[in-house]
Parts: sequence; structure tokens; C-alpha cells
Amino acid sequence: MTVPRPRALLKRTADRIERQTPAHRDRAVDGLRALALLAVPTGHWLLGGFTLGADGGLHNASPLSAFGALAPASWVLQMLGIFFLVGGYASALSFRRRTGSTGAWLKGRIVRLGRPVLGVSAVWALAAPALYAAGVPEATLRTGATLVIQPLWFVGVYVVITALTPYCVRAAGRLGGWAAAPLLVSVALVDFLRYGPLAGSVPGWVALLNILPGWLFAYQLGVGWGEGRIGRRGGWLLLAGGTLLFAALLAVFHYPASMVGVPGAERTNSHPPSLLVLALAAAQSGAAVLLRDRLARLLARPALWAPVVVVNLCAMTILCWHQTAMLAAAVPGSFLGEVAGLTTAPDSLGWIAARVAWMPVFAVLLVALARYARRFEGPARQGRTAPAVRRTVAGLLAAGFAVFALGLA
Repeated sequence: MTVPRPRALLKRTADRIERQTPAHRDRAVDGLRALALLAVPTGHWLLGGFTLGADGGLHNASPLSAFGALAPASWVLQMLGIFFLVGGYASALSFRRRTGSTGAWLKGRIVRLGRPVLGVSAVWALAAPALYAAGVPEATLRTGATLVIQPLWFVGVYVVITALTPYCVRAAGRLGGWAAAPLLVSVALVDFLRYGPLAGSVPGWVALLNILPGWLFAYQLGVGWGEGRIGRRGGWLLLAGGTLLFAALLAVFHYPASMVGVPGAERTNSHPPSLLVLALAAAQSGAAVLLRDRLARLLARPALWAPVVVVNLCAMTILCWHQTAMLAAAVPGSFLGEVAGLTTAPDSLGWIAARVAWMPVFAVLLVALARYARRFEGPARQGRTAPAVRRTVAGLLAAGFAVFALGLA
């Protein structure tokens, strides 16, 4: 029996995916989604590090604290604007094609988002006590729990924004791409209160007002794009306007250069989103609109299209489990002491080189985890135990893990 060579096997797989792809599939939008998805683990793996405490526990650290020059890397790796853009685009099309009620449509989308989150949270809730019993320090477990739960805020925000899709569709129908403009103005006003001359008298909770409009902005642009209300002219306007606003906020208004939080910094752009995040999202959205046709032609090649399909099929698995993959290397490494790029302080060029070398290891570990975690992303399977009971148990475990991760217990 002849064993097929890896190259032949990959080609055969790519050809099979190509044959199974519907002719109407929007490859460019799927490609943009895959690119935004892969930017999440890449950014977290590259810009997130650890230090080793005296008790052997791992503590979060960031190379951005020592290397401010790395901030431009966050401009490339912060692609949540693209993710919300294609999310709005896909939701607009899906909403128009729905055959049932709006409630049924929304329930289906929420279930697809919620099951992977419940899965990773429940697994960690079971694993944490076992790891503690095996000798893993509590500090390491709390650090790990924080890292795992941090990306999941995105799911909660995305669910709320998805629920607003019918209103976004109506707004796009009336105003086109300009329906996103009031959201940008809203964030600008809140930023003025937070950082302007009245900042000393403004309560901290005012910043939270930016959460919804800040992330809804790109989603609304995506809905307008999906409704056919944003074309190449709109793309150029978004690209030029977003780029100019981004540059002005950095050079004139002295916004922090990093798109992600830096430990010890007084201001952050991402939690909640500042106007700089929207400027970047506008520029990225404009580029996406303008490059759509070229990207579609590029992804007509089966060898390039197949990885995009695989990434999109594992979207929530990648989002939920990529931090666990990094911890799968870092936690055993902490028992060995200081391992370059893994448990050493991220404060040298040597650390950066070592971390880049570790990233393929994290990727392999993520693939290994995905073989088992992917089941949480598929449709629920009927078994002997009632699905309601399984959901209840998973929900209780997830709630317990969230309490631990947020430092409430």
C-alpha cells in the first residue's frame, strides 16, 4: 500500500475543499475574517510575556513596557476593526436571507458563539483544581485564568452588537456608510470628557460609555458594506480619513501609540476603545473594501483558499483556546526555572528573538488542542444525558471559573 506524500495529501485536501465551496461564497470576506482571527493569537503570543515569581508562579508582563518602539506592531496586529467589519457584513446578508423570525435568527447566532465559551470555561474550571493538586502555584493559575478569560469579553460585546443587527440594517438603508458617523462622534465626545480640560472632574465610569459605540462602529460599516451602500469611493474616504485622523491623534493629541494595554500606563486605547481605535478601524475598513476584488482573485487558488476555510471553521476554537496553548508550554517551563522567551522577563532583544522561536510551538499546541476543543464549536449532539442538564452543569462550571479569573474568589 502506497502512503501518499504530504504534499500530495495537502493538494488532494485543497482540491476537495475547492469542489465543496459554493460558487456564491464570498472568498474575500472569509479571507479577511481569517486574517483578523489569526492576528489575535499572533498578537497575544508576541506581545504577552511572563515573569517568574519567587514562589515559582507566573505573572503577566509585556515587552511593550520595555520596548515602546514595538507599538507600531500593535497597529498591524490589532485587527478587531476588520473582524467587526466582516461580522457586520456577514450578519447583514444572513439577516436578509433568514427564513424564520428575528428571534430565531439571533438565537442561532448566539448559540454558535456561546458553546465554545462555555466549553473552554468549563474545562478550565475542572482543570484548575487538578493542576493545583499537582503542584502548580495559585499565582500561575490566576495568571492563566486571567489570560484565558480576557479574550472572551469580545464574545459578550459581539452578542450585544449582533442583537442590534436589525437596527443597523435600517440605519444603513437610510444613511449608507454615514450611519457609522454618529458612533465616531459619540466616542470623540467621551474622549474629550476623559482627556480634555474637564478630565479631573469626570468620573471614571464615563469611559465605559465608549464600549458599545466603539465596537459597533466597524460593525455598522460592515452592515453598510453588506447592504451595498459602501463602494470604492467610500473605501477611499474611509482609508484617507481614518489614516489622517489616526496620525492627528498621535501627533497632535498625544494618544498612546500602543493599540493594546501596557502595564503601568495611565491611558489605554483598547479597554474601553478610544477614538484612535475607531480611526484605525476606519482605515482598515477602507483598505478591505478597496482590496476586496484583488483578494478574491488571490483566494481563487485552491492552495490559498483551503487554509482560509479551515481557519474559519475553527474561528471560536482559535479565539477561546490560543491562550491555553501558550500556557501549555509556559506552565511546564516554569518548573524548569527561567526559560528564554517563555518565563524570563520580556525586557531584552534576546527575549523577542526567543519568543518568535516559541511561536511555532504554541501553534502546534493549539492545533493539538483544537482536535478535541473543536467539538464545542459544532452543533450540539444528542446523548443519553439531557442537553439541558449538560448546559446547566457547563454554565455553573463556567460561572465558577469566571469568578476565580476575575479575582472574586
